[in-house]
Amino acid sequence: MKERVIYVNGEYLAENQAKISIYDSALMFGDMLFEMTRSFNRIQFKLEEHVDRLLTGVQILRMPFHKTRDQIVEICREVQGNNSDAFAADDEHRLMIDMSRGVLDIYGRIEGLHQGPNLIVADFPLRWTVRGMSRFFDEGINAVIPSQRAIPASLLDPKIKNRSRLHYMMANIEVSQVEGDRNWALLLDPDGFIAEGTGDNFFVVRDGTIFTPEGRNVLRGISRAYVMEELAPQLGFEVVATNIEPYDVHTADEAFMTGTPFCMLPVTSLNNVAIGGGVVGPRFLELLSQWSSNVGVDISTQIRQWDQEEGTPKLGGGPSPYEFAPGT
Repeated sequence: MKERVIYVNGEYLAENQAKISIYDSALMFGDMLFEMTRSFNRIQFKLEEHVDRLLTGVQILRMPFHKTRDQIVEICREVQGNNSDAFAADDEHRLMIDMSRGVLDIYGRIEGLHQGPNLIVADFPLRWTVRGMSRFFDEGINAVIPSQRAIPASLLDPKIKNRSRLHYMMANIEVSQVEGDRNWALLLDPDGFIAEGTGDNFFVVRDGTIFTPEGRNVLRGISRAYVMEELAPQLGFEVVATNIEPYDVHTADEAFMTGTPFCMLPVTSLNNVAIGGGVVGPRFLELLSQWSSNVGVDISTQIRQWDQEEGTPKLGGGPSPYEFAPGT
């Protein structure tokens, strides 16, 4: 199988050769924007929406970057095309788009460093990100509220998808100390309202209506928007964005999380207290089924098949975007 390649500032490099300087603003300040996408049947899903969000961040953070939306989309498609022979037949493509301001000016006289902003696009198998998640479609996630709070928009706007995410890691480390192996962090904002997970958005269902936290202190996820603006209306479900307290989760009929790699996962308990009957709810199943139909991929079955091929990851194997394994 061919070796994967990565786009770095107009060049294609082997995956293990792609680098940025230790003097880059991304390492010095966490000053990096990013997006991560996925494909269905090797067709990228909502790629343009991901790029639009990226470029909104470029504008707000005043990054000196001048490629257009169409140019970035074309680069992403080219990256996937150049890696097509490096993937197994049943793999999906997960693109990682990173953009940084570049080397800080005081280090600019060092010879051999790339000058100006960085655009890096990597492509790796989606199964890496979702490994071990198949059981959650049956058991559901136990959402755990850590002491770590979400950073509010008044301090660092989470609607700008950036790499300054140490608070996510701290939440995952704390939640890893809770007994059990299906615990995911669910952060509150400073006012005590539910905000988001560490890389996912949150929904509850009560009396047939779907509720999700306001977009004030959360990343307004692409999958969140798809559920709210396309999927739920397609099924005739009402979605309301409002303040949600932990009490509202305890009294809900069901709950779920959304995120690009896994699309949707059920949440069947909060702090080990069952939500509804403690089982996967009907609204979740209807939404997941419709999403699968829309994209021509049985989402949960695909992840189950990958887990059967790959095996369940061992705890302690290292942190993931959503968990920090005990002992790591």
